[in-house]
Amino acid sequence: MTERFSDVATVRSALADVDYLADDGIAGVVFLAERLGKPVLVEGPAGTGKTQLAKSVAEIAGARLIRLQCYEGLDESKALYEWNYKKQLLRIQAERNHDESWEDLEDDIFSDEFLLTRPLLEAIRADEPIVLLIDEVDRVEIETEALLLEILSDYQVSIPELGTIEAKQIPMVFLTSNNTRELSEALKRRCLYLHVDYPDLEREKQIVTTKVPEISDNLADQIARVVRSIRQLELKKHPSVSETLDWAHTLLLLGIDKIDEEVATDTINILLKYQSDIKRAVKEFSSGDTFDS
Repeated sequence: MTERFSDVATVRSALADVDYLADDGIAGVVFLAERLGKPVLVEGPAGTGKTQLAKSVAEIAGARLIRLQCYEGLDESKALYEWNYKKQLLRIQAERNHDESWEDLEDDIFSDEFLLTRPLLEAIRADEPIVLLIDEVDRVEIETEALLLEILSDYQVSIPELGTIEAKQIPMVFLTSNNTRELSEALKRRCLYLHVDYPDLEREKQIVTTKVPEISDNLADQIARVVRSIRQLELKKHPSVSETLDWAHTLLLLGIDKIDEEVATDTINILLKYQSDIKRAVKEFSSGDTFDS
């Protein structure tokens, strides 16, 4: 994927073509990631389009997306590779009555035929262009981050029985984080950094009209304004962009073209998922300021 994009404007335009509305900051980091061959660490609140960015880049680059979903307890056998022990045992049992030496048998059972590749190894062994998404990397223990360092530095994996496997092509790598814990300095050093926050009013309105094309401009504007006012409250979880879109679809299905206190209160469970947040938002609605023009 070397020099696929001629400049930042090309990246932004290509992302817009697949309905990802990026600003120059986002497009610039994607451009540099491709040119420099460096991973991108994308941090920000949940639901701001971090994962979708990697998916959209894969789409515009004509690349296969490989996703490693991180979670507490993720280890080498699920992230990098493991040996097919059952198949190895069957081979050992089949050769029990033959004169083959252990050295020959060992070379056989620790070969590609018995190797189970996981997302990280699969990404660097692939022949075709790859976008590797390491999603919610902040969910793994800090010790597990060490699994990533060799790949992110040199795009290679060391397997004791096989040696070092180097990448056939350099994948574009996106790591996402919701900031649930601080990532190690070693990991951050290897990455370009991008913070994706909630969109501003005009950009969220544009996202709504792009993703829900049948919506009126006036209703999209009302939705963006109400969501912005809700995000200004102190809540356990602010509404994500995907929840904004869910709300837009809901209002369309209900045939609503004007949002007032009653409409917002009746549909607030689409935007907010904690009862304490709902109560706080409904109280704010009752003040009337939320729906002022």
